[in-house]
Amino acid sequence: MKVIDKIRAAAAGGDANGSANGNGCDSSSNSKVVFSFEFFPPKTEDGVDNLFERMDRMVFHNPSFCDITWGAGGSTADLTLDIANKMQNIICVETMMHLTCTNMPVEKIDQALETIKSNGIQNVLALRGDPPHGQDKFVQIQGGFSCALDLVKHIRSKYEAHPDMIGSDGFATLEDYHKDLAYLKQKVDAGADLIVTQLFYDTNVFLKFVNDCRQIGITCPIVPGIMPINNYKGFIRMTGFCKTKIPAEVTAALEPIKDNEEAVRAYGIHLGTEMCKKILAHGIKTVHLYTLNMEKSALAILMNLGLIEESKITRPLPWRPPTNVFRVKEDVRPIFWANRPKSYLSRTIGWDQYPHGRWGDSRNPSYGALSDYQFMRPRARGKKLLEEWAAPLKSVEDIYEKFKVYCLGKLKSSPWSELDGLQPETKIINEHLGKINLKGFLTINSQPAVNGEKSDSPSVGWGRPGGYVYQKAYLEFFCSKDKLNAIVDKCKSFPFVTYIAVNKGGSWISNVALTDVNAVTWGVFPAKEIIQPTVVDPASFSVWKDEAFEIWSRGWASLYPEGDPSRMLLEEVQSSYFLVSLVDNDYIHGDIFAVFADL
Repeated sequence: MKVIDKIRAAAAGGDANGSANGNGCDSSSNSKVVFSFEFFPPKTEDGVDNLFERMDRMVFHNPSFCDITWGAGGSTADLTLDIANKMQNIICVETMMHLTCTNMPVEKIDQALETIKSNGIQNVLALRGDPPHGQDKFVQIQGGFSCALDLVKHIRSKYEAHPDMIGSDGFATLEDYHKDLAYLKQKVDAGADLIVTQLFYDTNVFLKFVNDCRQIGITCPIVPGIMPINNYKGFIRMTGFCKTKIPAEVTAALEPIKDNEEAVRAYGIHLGTEMCKKILAHGIKTVHLYTLNMEKSALAILMNLGLIEESKITRPLPWRPPTNVFRVKEDVRPIFWANRPKSYLSRTIGWDQYPHGRWGDSRNPSYGALSDYQFMRPRARGKKLLEEWAAPLKSVEDIYEKFKVYCLGKLKSSPWSELDGLQPETKIINEHLGKINLKGFLTINSQPAVNGEKSDSPSVGWGRPGGYVYQKAYLEFFCSKDKLNAIVDKCKSFPFVTYIAVNKGGSWISNVALTDVNAVTWGVFPAKEIIQPTVVDPASFSVWKDEAFEIWSRGWASLYPEGDPSRMLLEEVQSSYFLVSLVDNDYIHGDIFAVFADL
């Protein structure tokens, strides 16, 4: 979805992640505040891993979009393109990619535009850009663009006072200022949908700029760029580079505390909060936070403004909805990848159509083959797995114990999960999970039965306000053949329980047909059709089982050296156990854990 459409929707009093009509400049009390984050490409692999971990946490707060910068002269082009792709398609946040024309041939610009278009990205922040490091002036490449205006025209045809006007005293001459405004209007007239400002610390300057733009006929949204002060030296360096005017009161406040990083950060949060309050009070309902790849200050400002609450993170669906333009209507998924959403996205990225409304015939789309990608993990997560899961294992009972303590919330990682710790709904049943794990039923996915909980429930809620959500109790676990036989026999006394079981080799035991798709989560909302976002689909289960079994070796056993007894024990379990999907279809009176009684 285009960022401009999100801003217009919010201005019209709608959902900033939906669509509505409006000019993006509505200052009515019904307008919702649109906030967004900016990041830059780190220089190291660890830095990139850390960025995605941080980004994942920040996106939980539902920013309307995030952007990623483009290095001077295209110096980070490949990395920026890769990060933008993962932001849009794996992190699932609406992504705006910076694109500069300085020292960039048209062919390279077109290549970047074609890449992001094919990746489902619809938003570009067109900039002239800075000269490459070590070069103090701009050089126009033959066949390239000399200015952002040309770039805007090029983008539109085929598919900023600007710092250079500012003198050493921090001010632009009146003549240069008006020239720059006229040039800005040309860019808007050429097709720019919105304006994002450079950082500033004097809100009066920003408000005057907005008013001056309106006076000359610039009507598009003007988004204020707010950079929290995290440390004094970085603040001086950045404001010097950008020729940013520093108000005397800011200098006076920072000078006595400049060597106290904690005090500087606290002041930066206070200043950023007060700046935003003043801007919002003037009817401007957008805030763009330059994070410098740090989360605490940006989130603290938003919390101070009442725009986010740690305890009230809303979910449009039980899983994070995609933002890729090709799959934005997708609203149904198999439950099996609930704890591995990034793996699911990577294995379904090539589909021509995505399920909408109902799962349909899942045999039509083809899941992508397993690759190294599904088993790659950030170094921090790999370190946590090594700490928590690489203890010596002497017997299967040690494996049972490991699963039990994870289900009780005493471990923060699991080889079968990309997520951090237990999900809120798991805590409703974690004591029951702990007990059946000690019996040898090793759970990797679960949900409790829910009968008409409000959609804003902090543990099981999802979807828009005023709705009610429902769930069938679900368990997914590994167990031995003997224990599976006991479960199958026990299920004869539970007519509402359905099961699917398969081992690594593909031997299949089930009391449902391969084509029987079972909706296990659904929601009822005002003026909407019933939404059923998760299903149990036997055909997809046969695909998921390969990944689930492979995690025994590549996700856990690989933490031990070759030939280690613990590794050999895990590989033995992998080769002999069954993966079982169990659903209690009586979500009103059922008790799925009763199936495990006396076993």
